[in-house]
Amino acid sequence: MKVPHIPVLLDSVKETFSNIKDGYIVDCTVGYGGHSEAILDQNGNVKLICCDQDKVAIDFSKKRLEKYKDRIIFENAKFSSVISKYKDFPIRGILADIGVSSLQLDDKDRGFGFDSDMLDMRMDKTNSLDAHEVINNYTQEDLQEILRDFGEVRDFKRAAKIICDEREKREIRSSAQLSKLFKNFPSKKGINPATLIFQAIRIEVNDELGELARLLKAVQISKLSDCTIAIISFHSLEDRIVKRVFKEFAKSCICPPGFMKCECGNNHSIGKIITKKPIIPTKKEINLNPRSRSSKMRIFKIK
Repeated sequence: MKVPHIPVLLDSVKETFSNIKDGYIVDCTVGYGGHSEAILDQNGNVKLICCDQDKVAIDFSKKRLEKYKDRIIFENAKFSSVISKYKDFPIRGILADIGVSSLQLDDKDRGFGFDSDMLDMRMDKTNSLDAHEVINNYTQEDLQEILRDFGEVRDFKRAAKIICDEREKREIRSSAQLSKLFKNFPSKKGINPATLIFQAIRIEVNDELGELARLLKAVQISKLSDCTIAIISFHSLEDRIVKRVFKEFAKSCICPPGFMKCECGNNHSIGKIITKKPIIPTKKEINLNPRSRSSKMRIFKIK
């Protein structure tokens, strides 16, 4: 079976979970199944819960991982719901490779790519909100807010106006049409000028930051034990959420800053941060897989 995808930070992921000898590891975003296959091959007695909200990804991974089928539970669902569903299982690891997958980027019918003839960007195709709705029907003020908050676009007002001026002339029907509007927009060398625009729209369509926050909340309230969490992010918005929440997980005292004396019991830490700085890809990996260049992995160990 041809697999057109190189999973990011694969060696680091394998090392992270190498000492897990039994129980379950949850692959929150199975995608093409690259990380899952490596873990199943390396950890012979471990079982996996493979989750993805994209049914295409689930169907692909079921075929790819056929030989491991007795060790896998597949879930076509949002990953934030899976931890709560299986909280009574012996979960020893959680892996979340956040963001758009190569499977989605490479499919021109999904609208994630700059040259796509579609304007969709839904990870779950049953969702009612898509990029076409956002681009053609959101107010200019709403677009400004999305581009500012989710894309960190410096000139977000101008970017929103470009979109609104275009749609007054003609409906914006494709991602290719959208990306062309920003061909002269300032960007870093080698980066498509529409990158941050697409990021912002995609995050809005899929509620990606909300989904990440819900996953981390589910981890906190599920009272897991002896569990390693590894989260791979691809932009600063996600990474800041993970960094902040992992710090909260590790905090023992949760008294307000003004308290002179601890009154909370000083026993609220659920574990420790393993990565003081995020793990990033090597130059060799970036050369082999340019899409890995912005990836960062943070690891937390629940005691």
